[in-house]
Formats: sequence, C-alpha cells, structure tokens
Amino acid sequence: MDKKLIALMSLFFVAFLFFTTMVVFKNPLSTVTRAEKANQPSGTNSLIFAWPLNTTAGAGSEVKIDVFVRSEANGPLENKTVTLNSTLGSVRTVNATSDKGGKTTFNLSSDTAGIAELTATIDNSIPLSQKLTVKFE
Repeated sequence: MDKKLIALMSLFFVAFLFFTTMVVFKNPLSTVTRAEKANQPSGTNSLIFAWPLNTTAGAGSEVKIDVFVRSEANGPLENKTVTLNSTLGSVRTVNATSDKGGKTTFNLSSDTAGIAELTATIDNSIPLSQKLTVKFE
C-alpha cells in the first residue's frame, strides 16, 4: 500500500509542477499540446506572381508564374506540390514541387487572345486565396 501511495503522490507532484511552470512562464497549455503550424501550408499567406501580365498571343510568347508556398507562421515550405490551373492557354508543367525557399515556377502560353485567370492549389487540398489574371493580346 505504501508503494501505491508514493506513486500516486509522485504523479500528483509532477502534474503540479507542470501546471505551475505553465502559469509562471505564462504559456498556454495549447502551445505545448497542439501540433506545430510551422509545417502546415496556408492559402492566405502563400503568394502567386506573374511576369509579364500583358503579352501577345502566339508562338514564342510565355508568361513566367511563380508561386511561393508559405506556412501558417508565414515561413517558406519545401517539398509541397503546387498545381496551377488556367482558364486560357496551356501551362507547360501543371504540377511542381516547392524548393527550399518555397518557390515553384510555371510557364503559361496561349495561341488565343483573351484573359487567363490563374488559380493555384497546394497539395491538392489548399487553394490559394489570391487569384491572378494575365492578358493575351
């Protein structure tokens, strides 16, 4: 019976120290128990850029599109698959993997004049909130 009492008191003491430490250092318990958001992609923090935004339609004319994958903590994420879709023209490589800086690069071309609306998705599940348009003349 004495061993059980000692074990129970030890457990209580460890739990008491843990919660006391949390109160003293003012860290909420969720920061210790919650999964880290540093590796979760963010559709709102990730960015999409294109150059040029206006170009001529036809052979030899391409637009370079860069997508930067960012985390919930706003840091770059490596090895994330980005899918780029366009309403006009063709994307040379539809899927690309982000590099160490979180960057993926795509090329868009079109033989037809018009406005291409570009959307990007991270890991087939997280759409970027930012959309982009490119005008082919």
